[in-house]
Amino acid sequence: MSRGTLRQILLLTDGCSNTGEDPIAMAALAKEEGITINVIGVIEQGQMSEQGIQEVEGIAMAGGGVSQIVYTQQLSQTVQMVTRKGMTQTIQGVVSKELEGILGKETSMEDLEPEKRGQVTEVVDELGETMDLDILILVDTSASMKSKLPMVQEALTDLSVSLNARTGDNQFSVYSFPAKRKSIERRLNWTPKLETLTGVFDKLSSGGVTPTGPALQEALNAFRKRMKKKEQPIDEGIYLEEPGM
Repeated sequence: MSRGTLRQILLLTDGCSNTGEDPIAMAALAKEEGITINVIGVIEQGQMSEQGIQEVEGIAMAGGGVSQIVYTQQLSQTVQMVTRKGMTQTIQGVVSKELEGILGKETSMEDLEPEKRGQVTEVVDELGETMDLDILILVDTSASMKSKLPMVQEALTDLSVSLNARTGDNQFSVYSFPAKRKSIERRLNWTPKLETLTGVFDKLSSGGVTPTGPALQEALNAFRKRMKKKEQPIDEGIYLEEPGM
């Protein structure tokens, strides 16, 4: 199996979408294009509504990723855990397909002898550390998220630090929704350092609506632009920045 690039959209939200396209359908489309959707439902007090929980879980399931409902205080550890778990799950899926091609569809990883299974697990772990990782972080900044944004920013900085030990290349970008004139707005262009997020969320004005579906659709478009750009030859190693949306 070749070492390629793992692509994730990490969605942080605290409520149900209430306008635009179905976010679950957008997540399924992203999965078809090789982009995993992981979702963290952020709550501060009380509980998330049943509708909200179902949407968080549904988006992650359709997007081939993982989901977690978490209180703001535990957000930092959860962001790291969900990102790592999503990476491992994606790699396991790819490795399983590779095994199907070799052993046949009737044989799964669980059918392998313990020694062989251990070898496959080692491959998955190694790829988790060596594959390149592109994460587009999509932050819900609707009105109810305003008090949670400082913790979101802190959690994302911790994520950057926790992934620095990987030998694979990490690239992050950050978008927020809703935006004033479009579904999402880019807050941070592709960079290996999320520390540059400092102060970004302090400048946001939270909105009332939660257009999660349209936001995922635009995030997918942003990923398409990045993938197309990476396919283009770049002279003398110069990195070309993505133009603003």
